[in-house]
Amino acid sequence: MATTADIRNGLCIKFNDKISQIIEFQHVKPGKGPAFVRTKMRIIESGKVIDNTFSAGHKIDIVRVENREYQYLYQEGEDFIFMNNETFEQVPIPAKMIEKPAFLMEGMICNILYDANDEVPLVVELPMYLISEVTYTEPGVKGDTATNSMKAATIATGAEVKVPLFIDMGEIIKVDTRTGIYVERVKN
Repeated sequence: MATTADIRNGLCIKFNDKISQIIEFQHVKPGKGPAFVRTKMRIIESGKVIDNTFSAGHKIDIVRVENREYQYLYQEGEDFIFMNNETFEQVPIPAKMIEKPAFLMEGMICNILYDANDEVPLVVELPMYLISEVTYTEPGVKGDTATNSMKAATIATGAEVKVPLFIDMGEIIKVDTRTGIYVERVKN
């Protein structure tokens, strides 16, 4: 059994009989009273984010997970098909296990978190950035670089992101997959 001193970002624990992943944590030592750990956790099976406070020294049950590299192949009904790059085994993953499935692009390399004890996939982690072509957006006007205004654009995966006014159709952009925010224009 581990304690709250072992908590770190990305750690998977069993909380209320459900596997949860620590997103954020903060050790708090108030001037009066005992220390405690404030956490923000994502329940793996539902994707719901909850806040919880553990008293210092509280026992936690750590779930052993493995990070495996898979390549996204295609979508089949409600499932997304991924292939293990070493064994070439294909695994169907339900959409609820993928945080932002709209950013999946064929051939993309993703990490799948597996419960090491039960060999069950838990969650699919997309790469931090996606480089994609803008397939549709309203045309830009000369001089639009002066303001911080944004407009909607559709990228090759079908996802809609906000981009600066100077971005045109056919341009290649970099998008943060965690937030869905435009990062920069990619030079050809």
